[in-house]
Amino acid sequence: MILLMFATLFSLIVGEYIDAIVIFFLIAIDLTMGTVQEKRAHRIAGSLVNMVKTNVKVLRDGEKTQVDAKNLVVGDIVFLESGDKVSADMRILTCFNLKVDESLLTGESTLVEKQTDILPENTSLADRKNMLFAGASVMTGRAVAVVVETGINTEIGKIADTLDTVKNEKSPLDMRIKKFSTQITIGICIVALVIFIALWFQGNDFNTIFLFVIAMAVSAIPEGLPLAVTIALTVSSNKMSKKNVIVKNLKAVGSLGSCTVIASDKTGTLTLNEQTAKVIVLPNGDKYDVTGSGYNDKGKILPLKNADISYAKEIAKLGAINNEGKLYKSNNEFKNFGDSIDVAFLALNLKANKGKTGVKTLKIIPYESEKKYSAVFYEEDGQEFCSAKGSVEKILSLCEFMQDGDKISNLAPKKLLKQHEELAKEGYRLIAVAKGEAKGDKTEENISGLTFLGFVGFIDPIRLESKSAVESCHNAGIKVLMITGDHPLTAFAIAKEINIATKFEEVATGKEVEEHFAKGSKEFVKFIRGKKVFSRVTPTDKLNIVNALKKMGEFVAVTGDGVNDAPAIKTAHIGIAMGSGTDVAKETADMIIADDNFSSIVQGIKEGRTAYSNIRKVTYFLLSQGIGELFFFFISILCGLPLPLVAIQLLYLNIVTDGLQDFALVFEKSEENIMKQSPRSTKESLFSKSLFKESIISGLVVGVLVLGVWIYLIKCTNVELELARTIVMTLMVFLQNWHTLNCKSETESIFKTNIFQNPLVFISIALAIGLQFLIVEVPPIATALGLTSIPITYVLAMLGIAMVILVVMEIYKYFVRRYRKKHNIKRAY
Repeated sequence: MILLMFATLFSLIVGEYIDAIVIFFLIAIDLTMGTVQEKRAHRIAGSLVNMVKTNVKVLRDGEKTQVDAKNLVVGDIVFLESGDKVSADMRILTCFNLKVDESLLTGESTLVEKQTDILPENTSLADRKNMLFAGASVMTGRAVAVVVETGINTEIGKIADTLDTVKNEKSPLDMRIKKFSTQITIGICIVALVIFIALWFQGNDFNTIFLFVIAMAVSAIPEGLPLAVTIALTVSSNKMSKKNVIVKNLKAVGSLGSCTVIASDKTGTLTLNEQTAKVIVLPNGDKYDVTGSGYNDKGKILPLKNADISYAKEIAKLGAINNEGKLYKSNNEFKNFGDSIDVAFLALNLKANKGKTGVKTLKIIPYESEKKYSAVFYEEDGQEFCSAKGSVEKILSLCEFMQDGDKISNLAPKKLLKQHEELAKEGYRLIAVAKGEAKGDKTEENISGLTFLGFVGFIDPIRLESKSAVESCHNAGIKVLMITGDHPLTAFAIAKEINIATKFEEVATGKEVEEHFAKGSKEFVKFIRGKKVFSRVTPTDKLNIVNALKKMGEFVAVTGDGVNDAPAIKTAHIGIAMGSGTDVAKETADMIIADDNFSSIVQGIKEGRTAYSNIRKVTYFLLSQGIGELFFFFISILCGLPLPLVAIQLLYLNIVTDGLQDFALVFEKSEENIMKQSPRSTKESLFSKSLFKESIISGLVVGVLVLGVWIYLIKCTNVELELARTIVMTLMVFLQNWHTLNCKSETESIFKTNIFQNPLVFISIALAIGLQFLIVEVPPIATALGLTSIPITYVLAMLGIAMVILVVMEIYKYFVRRYRKKHNIKRAY
């Protein structure tokens, strides 16, 4: 932006008002596009308040009454039931069948069963079963609780307080553009000063020197770069939106492309957030794999080692009748309601028995957290039976026998508990199923002497795209970490399957995170360096993990959906919220993933890298042009030759050679191997070593070719100065047009790329050439610019000479590729 204003001021000084208006118009467009794209709402505190704004039932003066939640005080006795929102942090006094949705705080969608037992003081937030937290929702049951914290002192209040203290991070693109602007401005000023002094000592008058130096500086300054940057980011932002990535902050496009670490949530991002039966295991070891994912009828039960499938079908049927959930098809789409495990059992029965049960339900005993099981009495073939499902310990207490192949054996608890332990290590959530004849009245007291039928293992299945997306990140040099509120074994099982972690030692619990954080920053960073999965973490833990990664020099992207994720999202270099997440997470984030899919993040990274790659192409194009012009003018003046171009010609050349092709380059598509390249260091300048070398070489080629032609025209021919200037100007236009093709890739040959994938490049070249011929062949325009008509022989000669830039840079790229291959150097995008 400073460069644009600088160019505008100089244009006004030399009297080129039209050029000044054009540049001012570029400033207006740049500001408008940036403002429209980056306008975002900062209503985080208001969102937090709205989440807990409600009326509550409390005990006041010995009577139940309703009060506004904001009037709750510590010590209030609160009555809660299904559908209520928790408005303060509370200790449960009594409860019945209480299940609470705490996903707002923990990020896990599975309902939490609450109880009244006394727990150790250092119990992690996710495991505090005797507490209710502000912002949570009561899904089933009822409770009486006492308020222990309100307002800013609640867990959700602490998160709001943390958000106020967390500072936003500057994007790498901001830092690179700022550094580049400083470098280029200083460089041009130094060259301009030297040329001014040289012209002065040659006896030129002050006005001529001043106008020429100012025009040369305007021509050399890449004033089109700021707008090109905005357009490149906008183009990539629009492409991201088509891939379910909604960009709130335009500069986040470049930031996402620069990330070296993605700290991802598990539930709903890497997984489907739909509990699915994946395995059935009988007491005798017979095993059945279950295919398909989610709440639907797609998939089937596959017996292993010739196991009898009828036993698996029986278990699926019993899970479906002992059930309070609903799963039905509406408009060719499955809808569901109820507990996730109940719905998963219904999906399992669809695969096993096409949803049929063939029984008459007599009575259901619903699941209660205190009992840890549910039961059903039913009639089949004129006989009454009872079936129970629940935790293995509880179901074992109701059983005397177990299914042992085609016979019934005495119960073997140790054997079954060992089976349970082995399956749990694989990350399964296990439900035991039993069955027996109904005895006496259909009451809980009469449920006994059942036969243990087997286990059903459930898991939140991995998204089909997650494994390949994680692999793409690894190929791109990006580390992927999992941060979840889930159990360590479950988290590791998922992480291992998608190649985030390979051994359990790479898993850290929230308790371990807190212990190592207390040992100091150095020890904590060392601890975090060796971990890839973090389970049972609190919002503070997640924030500390992100800060440790930043201290390690990583550029961190964090995903999340709950209020608990907001501090980490804000402190990360790039914050990513899920589309299904809370308003707080979305408002804090830089971008939103509409489909909650990790693979969409990877697509966003690709577009971010493409945007920055295109910005580098534009920078390369503009820099090489500026270097070539400065070299040509500088040497011409030192050699005592006439001024190659006057001020107005320089300004016109600036528009023709810089104002068309550079904007075409921002629409270049992703290079084929862009996701197999290493991330660039955030400390690297836009004017990096590799870009500097390419710009210098190509700039010198341009400068030497134009200088050679200029010397030849002045010293070896009798052409007039006006024609000589027209010829070298035409040569410079041709050179930049050929060089545009070089800039389509910094390392790849144009003959190995699809040069026609971006037609705007060829349109811009055609326009530049057409405009050049227009101004030299139309007498009034040519006279105004001090130019003249050029013979066709000179045109063809200049076109051929200009091709040298293409040949030289192709040779340079070949040796660069050869050197990198020989030394096994992985290119940064």
